[in-house]
Amino acid sequence: MKVQVESVSSIEKRLSIEVDAQVVNRELTNAYATLAQQVKLPGFRPGKVPRRILEQKFRSEIEADVVRRVQAQATVDAIKSHDVKAVGEPHYSGGKLVPNATYAFTARLEVKPEVTIKEYKGLALQKLDSAIDDAKVNEQLERLRSSRSTLEPVSGRDVAKQGDMAVIDFDATKNGEAFPGNTGRNVTVEVAPGELVEGNLPQLDGMKLGEQRAFDYTFPAEYRVAEVKGQTAKFTVTLKELKERKLPELNDDFAKSQGADTMDALRTRVKTDLERGAKNRVETEAREGLLKALIEKNPFECPNSMIERGVDYMLDGALGSLMRSGVDPRMLNLDWNKLRADMRPRAEVEVRGSLLLEALGKAENLTVADADFDAKFEEISKETGTPLAQVKTRFATDEAKDSLKVRLVEEKAMALIRQHANWS
Repeated sequence: MKVQVESVSSIEKRLSIEVDAQVVNRELTNAYATLAQQVKLPGFRPGKVPRRILEQKFRSEIEADVVRRVQAQATVDAIKSHDVKAVGEPHYSGGKLVPNATYAFTARLEVKPEVTIKEYKGLALQKLDSAIDDAKVNEQLERLRSSRSTLEPVSGRDVAKQGDMAVIDFDATKNGEAFPGNTGRNVTVEVAPGELVEGNLPQLDGMKLGEQRAFDYTFPAEYRVAEVKGQTAKFTVTLKELKERKLPELNDDFAKSQGADTMDALRTRVKTDLERGAKNRVETEAREGLLKALIEKNPFECPNSMIERGVDYMLDGALGSLMRSGVDPRMLNLDWNKLRADMRPRAEVEVRGSLLLEALGKAENLTVADADFDAKFEEISKETGTPLAQVKTRFATDEAKDSLKVRLVEEKAMALIRQHANWS
């Protein structure tokens, strides 16, 4: 096999490949032998159909299949033998396959760029605050308190007011006609500002039990029911019951319902959880800000296939998170094209940033020692609550350890950038 490698650009190479005639003949022979065992033709016993008959009937299909296999295997061999750092699927062009002759074709493919770090000192970075004060702890405690609230019938009045939960019947029409979901019975809504489709009905404020009231409502433009989205319907509502939320007292009994022994213990746990979440958010924002600043100072061409793979990785992570929380993504009617488009800018930052951090690691000869691995294992164990032995087992394979090594080099590169940054 002959191979010639040409650079089309910094992110694309053209491989001109010639496959020996013996290889082509062997593949054709194997393809026809396999077909002979599978095909059934009148007048021939299974496996005894002559090749010339098969060629008459199946030549185009067999040769197309052989071309695909020859191209794929030859490209893999050429990539390995010439150390081509391919990152995308090849695009082929070539002539007709001819028995007893060499087969020549070209494969164009995207490659990992050779990135040179030019400027990383003096980047303008912003300090982010992850502190959690008592006000934020109190807000979270109130949210927990609200989640344990109960609904009880209102006593002593029969007129709805803001904050009440109301049980209603409703009927609606659009231009005098019914539409999907236009009736409801014993539906619970909140007497509060907001959208009817989200369970808020401020029009009930001041209504008496048993009273009926009519009003117009314009559905949001993105509403899921196509027949009414962005359109106005006339609603007639009957108020049947009034309920109000009863909140539990923030005391030790409430703390026990949340898995803590005392309110002080619950408050401490809430603050710890909020601090962990704030730290993660700040680290994510800080990383993105650092990478954007680094990319701005060090522009380079980036293969589209690497960015698309970055989108795939982000999408897999998002869907995995949904499934772990008990949500089936298939039930959400997601616009996958829009979702990918929304994720693409961030994926591009991550891909470009990772390439630059890798380049910085090489330029500054950043290495990872056993002590670095041990420190990271300790950190992961502490943050996740996983026994240290289990963490080490998770990274016992060469593949997992290599992946962690890349991560550690990135962290060292980012620490170096922060060390030399201009902070505001």
